[in-house]
Amino acid sequence: MARRPVRFLYSGIRVRDLPKSIRFYRALGFRVAGRGRMKHGGQFVQLLYPGSRHWIELNYYPEGNRFFTPYRKGDEFDHFGFFTADVAAWHRKVVRAGGKVVEDFVDGTHRLVYVNDPDGVCLEAFGPARTPRRRRPRPKS
Repeated sequence: MARRPVRFLYSGIRVRDLPKSIRFYRALGFRVAGRGRMKHGGQFVQLLYPGSRHWIELNYYPEGNRFFTPYRKGDEFDHFGFFTADVAAWHRKVVRAGGKVVEDFVDGTHRLVYVNDPDGVCLEAFGPARTPRRRRPRPKS
């Protein structure tokens, strides 16, 4: 059975004014591909550019949200986003490589793990809340 790869999907940026940011990126040719609200109260909007598979995720965290921080110039980058079917394996790998786990939680049917690299750049891995079962080889008759 082939291993499911980890896929680098998007770059998340923090925004102060979500509607204003959406208008700006749409004027550049991006289209809204998805949007939603996270359990902790934050909002996200996924934007695709024609011909590209990598997307920008606009993240808005209102004041009082556990991810809210006052903005300073240069704080707009939020995280790189990776999808994996086996979040637990990614978690072990990134910790062995020297990453520091800053958040690890389940939101609905997805497990999300946020890790800082040695320079403090945030990486997120998300995938199914449960690790897929590995098939056992069938006994030969």
